[in-house]
Amino acid sequence: MAAPVLQQPSFLLANLKVDSTTKPLLQRCQELVKVIDEYPAKELHLIFPWLVETVFGSLDGVIVGWNLRFLQARSNEYNIAMDFLDPSGPMMKLVYKLQAEDYKYEIPVSYLPGPVRASIHEGVLPDCPLFHNKLQFPLSGLLSLSLALNPFEFYMFNLASSLITPKNYPPGQLVSASDNAYFVLVDSYLKYFLPTEGNVPPSPFSDSRGSVSAPAPRSPSVPFAGYGIHSTSLLKRHISHQPCVNADPAAQEIWRSETLLQVFVEIWLHHYSLEMYQKLQSPQVKLALLQYRLSMSSMPCQPLAPPGSGTLHTYQEPFSPTEEHVLVVRLLVKHLHAFSSSLKPEQVSSSPSAHSHASPLEEFKRVVVQRFVQQKLYVFLQHCFGHWPLDASFRAVLETWLSYIQPWRYTGEKTNPLTDQNRSVPDKWASFVQENLLMYTKLFQGFLNRVIRTDLVNVKNALMVFRVAKVFAQPNLTEMIQKGEQLFLEPEHVLHHRQHRVFLTPGHGGSFLSARQPAGTDAVFRVKSHVYGLEGQDCQYKQMFGTELRGAVLKLIQIIAQARQTAKRISDHSAEVASNNSFMSWFGMGSSDLNNTFSGSEGGDETGECFKKTHEFLDRALENLCQIFRLNPGQLSQLMANLGSGQDDINSRQLPDCIQGENGLILTDLGRMQIINGLRRFEIEYQGDPELQPIRSYENAVLVRLLFRISSLVNDRFGNRMEALCSRPDFLGRLGRHYLAGPVAGASGRRKSPVTRRTLERNPQPRLSIRTLASYRTLLLLVMLYVMGALLSVGPLSCTLLILTGGVLYGVLLTLLGDKLKSH
Repeated sequence: MAAPVLQQPSFLLANLKVDSTTKPLLQRCQELVKVIDEYPAKELHLIFPWLVETVFGSLDGVIVGWNLRFLQARSNEYNIAMDFLDPSGPMMKLVYKLQAEDYKYEIPVSYLPGPVRASIHEGVLPDCPLFHNKLQFPLSGLLSLSLALNPFEFYMFNLASSLITPKNYPPGQLVSASDNAYFVLVDSYLKYFLPTEGNVPPSPFSDSRGSVSAPAPRSPSVPFAGYGIHSTSLLKRHISHQPCVNADPAAQEIWRSETLLQVFVEIWLHHYSLEMYQKLQSPQVKLALLQYRLSMSSMPCQPLAPPGSGTLHTYQEPFSPTEEHVLVVRLLVKHLHAFSSSLKPEQVSSSPSAHSHASPLEEFKRVVVQRFVQQKLYVFLQHCFGHWPLDASFRAVLETWLSYIQPWRYTGEKTNPLTDQNRSVPDKWASFVQENLLMYTKLFQGFLNRVIRTDLVNVKNALMVFRVAKVFAQPNLTEMIQKGEQLFLEPEHVLHHRQHRVFLTPGHGGSFLSARQPAGTDAVFRVKSHVYGLEGQDCQYKQMFGTELRGAVLKLIQIIAQARQTAKRISDHSAEVASNNSFMSWFGMGSSDLNNTFSGSEGGDETGECFKKTHEFLDRALENLCQIFRLNPGQLSQLMANLGSGQDDINSRQLPDCIQGENGLILTDLGRMQIINGLRRFEIEYQGDPELQPIRSYENAVLVRLLFRISSLVNDRFGNRMEALCSRPDFLGRLGRHYLAGPVAGASGRRKSPVTRRTLERNPQPRLSIRTLASYRTLLLLVMLYVMGALLSVGPLSCTLLILTGGVLYGVLLTLLGDKLKSH
């Protein structure tokens, strides 16, 4: 590359664009490192947006970028990309270099999450300080609104958006969510900017003033009713979103940690319905919105909204997170718990004296989970619980939820896995349980609503039920939840620190660290503030240990018991079949009836071992549920007795509940539930032409096809004669019907589907079937007979005649015996 002094910025960008299409990644990164080191910020400023788009892809998904989500550790480009994007690598060096010069980069509002976009178009600035003092108002109207972000915010915004932006990836590429470059990169940024040990490393660059300048305040003429309601920071002493010149150096560095977390939370968790968005708005925002609408309605000539502009009245976002998205959110949750748990013991206390000497990072750790994540994650999980498909992929959502409600797992303390099973939840976590009460109770109710509609015979679904029951059965956790519910149900007159019923919500603008409650706030107020802040002032709270939910748990226990019996029956049947089909199954000596196979569970890869695990998981889930809800053993025994072992045998012989329609059987809702949970099933059997059955494992494929052609030729040529022979009423006719008119497979008196019933109404034509000669069992028997004949000095031709004669005599004997049995 030419010397920096000889090249203009426009030529630099043009050359980099050409190199991006012609040179390999390693060479491009090496040249970019030289450019970042040698060029001044004024010239790097022009290439920064292009470089970010090249790495993470465009916000509209047209440009894919480096495909970080498909870069695996075994690929050659993995280490190159990770070294370049490392938190202390060249890319972040470029970000800090531009940050020191206070450059701004625009992000169109149309690329923001749906609720935020709708709120801004409505005229209300969202609560999150990430959007304060950032809006740019062009003359073309609200449709082209944009945010002016500093380099660090711009970079993190693109990093977070690349996870949820739909992109046209090449076909055939598979995503491994746990070890791809994107997942590892997010993990490294979290560990760097939210360290569990030490402080955040300082920025290697700073301007001549020693800090990043704060944006200028917006003019009062800005037509946003929400603007001005929120202060830029209520925690003046420590942290503001953009630190001022006189702030201490430690506080200046914390803003990067806060910004990183705000971007991740807003982009990954800020997706929900209009109704939920309006419920989550703070009272100040609701009042501002009302004033704005009243002022607009009082105007004699209201301006028309731009065509297609989204408003809160019309906004509905069809957002469906992917499994990879949920796993990254779980990574965020786990790290935030570890980050918060690394708080020094003397700072855990809520006394004012303890906070007066706390560093900005320690103060950040103390409030990070409640102020940043709780509200948005609750809504995110609630959306997933209600909209996720009823399959095993829900495990990602489930584990994210369980990770959040178990912060004691991420304290860094080493525990013995054997003693950890029965270790009680430490009492110090009681306040966390109380301040996150809905995370335990409301989402548990949502899980119940899901699980009663899933197939619990499937081992993956049974495992999820066991996981939830095991978590809630931890000693001392149930008592903490009950205490939280008691605090919420306390009468209103016990509250002393409020004049009217407006409870705190997690975000009221400015730094999230600022919304700290007074130290004297009692536990009752904290719990009520949490519930009303998430569910609204008019919420109808359902107790987790109340009568209604207890009835739902009893219903679940009944479903679990039924699924457990079904799994045990299938496991026993599989073991029996496996014992019968041992060595001789290769020769077809075992069970050759494919109609006995069970297919009532989800997926076709279930084996007897899987059903044994299902039975084990459901057994332990029953024990844990009885422990959680303190169910009477006598009541549980009676419930099991009502199901009875006899019911299992009856259900195995009964069809699912259905009604007779014009074209056959029609399943009812009860019948669908019976099939889903494996309680009843249709007998699945082959009901077509036996000659056209799939080739079995105990048959020779070449012989099956050859013998089918031979028998088809004979049947086509002598079909009329065979039909005439079988129609005779004498002994020869009966003998012909024995050999030529075998019964159609499955032609029993069972209730069948309409198509099969019409097929069976056709009269089967007499035909010759010699497919049995292709069976390894028959071939082995013939070989043994010929060997025996050779030992007895009987030639092959004579042996063949003896075999044919024996077959004819065997048929004559069966025909005579059949006639005698009919006469009796």
